[in-house]
Amino acid sequence: MVHAAASSSSQPNFVEMVKHVIDIGVPEELRLSERSIYTVPSNLRKVNEDAYTPQCISIGPIHFEKEKLKTMQEHKLRYMEFFWNRVSNEPSMQAYKQYLEDKEQEIRRCYSEKFTDKLPREKFVDMMLLDAVFIMELFLRNYELKSQNSKHKQEHDLIMKQMWLARNIARDLILLENQIPFFVLVELYKRVVPAHQSKTFVDLALKYFEFYHPQMPSSAENTTKAENFFCGLIRSCKECCVQKSEGSCCMEESHAHFTDLIRFSYLPTKKEQKEASHVLRTATKLQESGVYFEKADGKRKLLDITFEKKQILSLCLCLGFLQCLNHFKARFRIPQLKVDHNTECLLRNLIAFEQCHYPQETYISNYVSLMDSLIHTQLDVELLVEKEVIVHELGSHKDVASLVNGLCKHVVTNSDTCYYETINDLNQHYKNKWYHTMASLRLVYFRDLWRASSTVVGIAVLIFAVFQFIRALRVLYKI
Repeated sequence: MVHAAASSSSQPNFVEMVKHVIDIGVPEELRLSERSIYTVPSNLRKVNEDAYTPQCISIGPIHFEKEKLKTMQEHKLRYMEFFWNRVSNEPSMQAYKQYLEDKEQEIRRCYSEKFTDKLPREKFVDMMLLDAVFIMELFLRNYELKSQNSKHKQEHDLIMKQMWLARNIARDLILLENQIPFFVLVELYKRVVPAHQSKTFVDLALKYFEFYHPQMPSSAENTTKAENFFCGLIRSCKECCVQKSEGSCCMEESHAHFTDLIRFSYLPTKKEQKEASHVLRTATKLQESGVYFEKADGKRKLLDITFEKKQILSLCLCLGFLQCLNHFKARFRIPQLKVDHNTECLLRNLIAFEQCHYPQETYISNYVSLMDSLIHTQLDVELLVEKEVIVHELGSHKDVASLVNGLCKHVVTNSDTCYYETINDLNQHYKNKWYHTMASLRLVYFRDLWRASSTVVGIAVLIFAVFQFIRALRVLYKI
């Protein structure tokens, strides 16, 4: 007992040890709340490394001075000259550089890795200044070009003239590892860009990234729809700010960078997450139970997916072959997804950002998981393409199926989903044998207007024949 007591007294007091650790302070690299720009986790990167790696231009410190990206430095310097000719305001530029110097440590803390040894203070600030000016001039030129109100000559601008280069730069600007903090760009716009600019920086950013609007192919008419979609997004944000009596746009204050901004533009209206009862069936299986796939209107966000049916009328869902008879349908309404060669890159980076920054709000992962459940084979893709739920520019339906099925690989999420209500309702619908019978009836006899007309005529002839037969029996019975 004496030995035990002596041993106990020789051990350091636990409370004192805890206080000593607290006094030392939290190490710089463990201040997780300030991080927003991450290196992609290795388990995700090894699935498709190219999807997370810039191919054309480096922005920020993570890929700074990589050999294959150095050729774009000339374009950055040229854009610096264009921007200087635009603003011609040396005091404002000096003040902005001083702002970057004052905010240097705060900017560094936005990154998940420390770059103290790699980039000393002066070099870090110069890099941030050059990248911010390049992005600002790029966005301004893009806005002027699309609004057909360009006051600056574009003929010496290779980026605006060469579509492939412009698309490659746009692709690199959405990468999680290729970001600079949003507040750095907003401050440059407020301090330096001429005051007569009527648009906010968020307007410029959404105008630039409207190509990544996922719900429609790129055509003149659909570009207008994309503009209306983003205008509605900005309008709803500003109304929110007015209601909260805030002086500035909440999108400028609340978003960390471009990856975060694009994710925000896709988020569903309903954000509550709960556990779904079962995994969703494939698109072709759901069709066999009478589920009618339908492209949602363009006013919805990408993740606003709903399942709608009238409990009584849907019992006769075989009658839903006409557009005017929608109340008889079990309608699975999905906003149109445009799939091209940049879609995988975009979705993978949004998922990686959620994994690192929003582990409890995995809405993009929920969406991809839902689409993965719907699509197992090229037949599922063929059905969704036929219903215009998916529009793709890939080589075949099989390529789309492979793309969607590979997106969730090594993605770690909990069992909760924002589509729990939709999935549960669809599963309950699928289990009802009556709906399968009605679906078979609709697919065989009410597939389109002509077949339905033939069916109705056949039923009428059958009823008339039965009536005549009964009438003949009555006559014979009387005789």
